[in-house]
Amino acid sequence: MSAAVLAAAPPRPAHRDPQVLRWLGAYTVSTVGDSVYYLALSWAAVSSGSPAQAGLVMAVSAVPRALLLLFGGVIADRLGPRRVVLVSDTARCLVTLGLAATLLAASPGLWLLAAAALVFGAVDAVFLPAVGALPPRIAARDQLARVQGLRGLAYRMGSVLGAPLGGLAVATGGPASAFGAAGALFALSLPLLCALRLRPLPTEGKLPTEGKLPAGEKLPAGEKGEKADGPVLRDLADGLRHLRGHRVLGPLMITVLLADLGFVGPLNVGLALLAEQRGWGAPGIGWLLAGFGAGAGAASLLLAVRGRLPRAGTTLGWTMILGAAAVAALAFAPRLPVAVAVAVAVGLLAGVSGALCHALVQTECDPAYLGRVSAVSSLGSLGLAPLGMPLTGAAAGLWGTGPVFVAGAAVCALSGAFALTVPSLRRAELPR
Repeated sequence: MSAAVLAAAPPRPAHRDPQVLRWLGAYTVSTVGDSVYYLALSWAAVSSGSPAQAGLVMAVSAVPRALLLLFGGVIADRLGPRRVVLVSDTARCLVTLGLAATLLAASPGLWLLAAAALVFGAVDAVFLPAVGALPPRIAARDQLARVQGLRGLAYRMGSVLGAPLGGLAVATGGPASAFGAAGALFALSLPLLCALRLRPLPTEGKLPTEGKLPAGEKLPAGEKGEKADGPVLRDLADGLRHLRGHRVLGPLMITVLLADLGFVGPLNVGLALLAEQRGWGAPGIGWLLAGFGAGAGAASLLLAVRGRLPRAGTTLGWTMILGAAAVAALAFAPRLPVAVAVAVAVGLLAGVSGALCHALVQTECDPAYLGRVSAVSSLGSLGLAPLGMPLTGAAAGLWGTGPVFVAGAAVCALSGAFALTVPSLRRAELPR
């Protein structure tokens, strides 16, 4: 009787699950470390060269991340996400601490910063898909939406805490001190990651033999750490084939890519240009970013508390369309308080749609393919969109910020409209 009762007991909510809390703690600490690292890198680059050279140093990490991200997803699925996260986060720690030690001993100039940024971007290409593949291995399927809400809160917390911590470290001991702080934070995440115990894949022990699979398909890569057979490109093709044949994930990837391409430029480059043109200055940028962060944090909190939102596909599409309207309105806000209020709306709507996209990826995807699918879903925001930021700045210089915001908003609205026109995505639901 007791065994039957235990078997029927519902899983713990995500916010009370020790496994989820360990992962969340490691993710939060690592996110704070990322913020400190990038602040230290930007300060060191500005101190060592011209603004243009500093911009190149900051952009160089995006190149290997964009080129290698999809292959990072293959590695996460082949070797298992926990192992890949541990190795890549250790590499991030060693690179950052090594850079801190070198800066303490000498002043090597921009070449060292560019080399470190290049290596860090390459490691990130492996780290990020593995992080995205971990939640289904530590939480029940009906808790994955809540996990994404908690992840969003952790990301916002990391961004809020990382900037002042990095600034304090730079003011105290220069960039070397800040790089050392970032490396220490990466090191703090490692014991928490080591303590994780992954759930077995749902398909483990139930997979068909290779000969019984449909033509062109192969078994998913091993998740207990064993290396899969066959070339990496074949595994990548299998992952893309899985996406193409999935009724929800295929359209969802197109939606995410369009939204990222339309959103990242105006909200990263456009806000600074808008504040400069309106005379709001650096405090204005701070207020706009704070408003956006508050709205996005509220969206994450909503999903973390509720656990799911009904009619997820429909809600996703409409929040993208409404968020696109808010992005366009931001360029025409007459005063800073109005712009901040619009930025809160942008953050709230984009936060809801983004959280639902991540939650649907987590719940719809076969965990054996989740590293590759996470890589594809991140390709727009973390790989392609950052490379397009210089184009956004150039377009704003030619035509002004208003047209740039409107064009970005149009692409975002197109992503929402596409989601609503695909029946399988429009009807998609999160598990209860």
